[in-house]
Amino acid sequence: MAIPFTSGLNVGTGPPLGRVAGALRAARTFGFDTAWTVDHFLGFFPEQIWDKDFTWLAKPGESPHEYFEYQTLLGYLAARAGKVRLGVGVTEPTRRHPVLLAQAFLSLAHMTKRAPILGIGSGERENIEPYGFDFAHPVGRLEEALAIIRRCFTASGPFDFAGTHYRLEGARMDLAAPPERTPEIWVAAHGPRMLELAGRYGDGWYPAFPFSPQQYGEKLGTIREAARRSGRDPDRIVAAWQAVVVVARSRKEARRMLDAKAVRFSTLLASDDVWQSFGQEHPLGAGFGGMIDFVPDRYSKAQLEDAIARVPVELLAEALVWGTPDDLFERFSAYRDAGLRHLVMQPASAMISRRDALYSLRAVVSIQRKLRRG
Repeated sequence: MAIPFTSGLNVGTGPPLGRVAGALRAARTFGFDTAWTVDHFLGFFPEQIWDKDFTWLAKPGESPHEYFEYQTLLGYLAARAGKVRLGVGVTEPTRRHPVLLAQAFLSLAHMTKRAPILGIGSGERENIEPYGFDFAHPVGRLEEALAIIRRCFTASGPFDFAGTHYRLEGARMDLAAPPERTPEIWVAAHGPRMLELAGRYGDGWYPAFPFSPQQYGEKLGTIREAARRSGRDPDRIVAAWQAVVVVARSRKEARRMLDAKAVRFSTLLASDDVWQSFGQEHPLGAGFGGMIDFVPDRYSKAQLEDAIARVPVELLAEALVWGTPDDLFERFSAYRDAGLRHLVMQPASAMISRRDALYSLRAVVSIQRKLRRG
């Protein structure tokens, strides 16, 4: 069965609460299929450079690190979601035990009309190390957690699990989701081992790094092959992408936006592997893991300003999806041909000015509708 093309909207996870609820209303009004929260203690935007020079959204005295606890927020949004699917993009099993994650999403399935999405990855250093958690062996921990969560979603009765990171003896999770609303697991995978886990355990693939259409298709092929080896139907895995975009009324204006500080900063959250694939070394050093390794408070303002200044605009033009709405439609059509089936556009252009934010939202709505029509 062919998977239809669908789209999602990040609704935010920080105060004020009314803004999050308003974003969910927008998702319903404009026909988005999913609404996404995030699971963070810290945000990626450093307080050291959080000012009007960086983005119009910065307000004196406000912190870029204010976040609601996402499970509580999803419960609040459940009654307002209608047919929009709720998800977290993404959490990890270091701060929350996998059985607790399973219980939370099985509970959420009783509050929503459609199956919720548990987006999950190996975690980011910024949410773990500053709070005293161990960030060693994150992929190994995730592998065990995925096996436990899948067991909780699909069976009842006591079960044992003997792993390196988790040991369960006679554990139970007998809470069942309503019919047709079993939560789905979407894995935030980028590297080879994570792609393997997405194929073995995932109902969806939810990456966030930049790719060319060819790179996207190759990684999806790795996932599908892993699914086949595991006896799973590879065509049932939803190939998604949270893509950073820059959209403007003209191509010339969009090209100018690539030089904005907030847009340049966005590419610092891609790993050195991604930078190397575009022929450049990451400004924060060889082997840097991007959003996985980035802890904003560990850098001085001068270090961050220097790294942002060293981002080549030529790399941005090659790595990001940018241009007019028609340009973005053409680019994403190529990704759709490579297997993309669920798109969440993250418009970096919305950080430049209020005017650009309003235009970016209108453009995202228009593009996603056009892509759905094929």
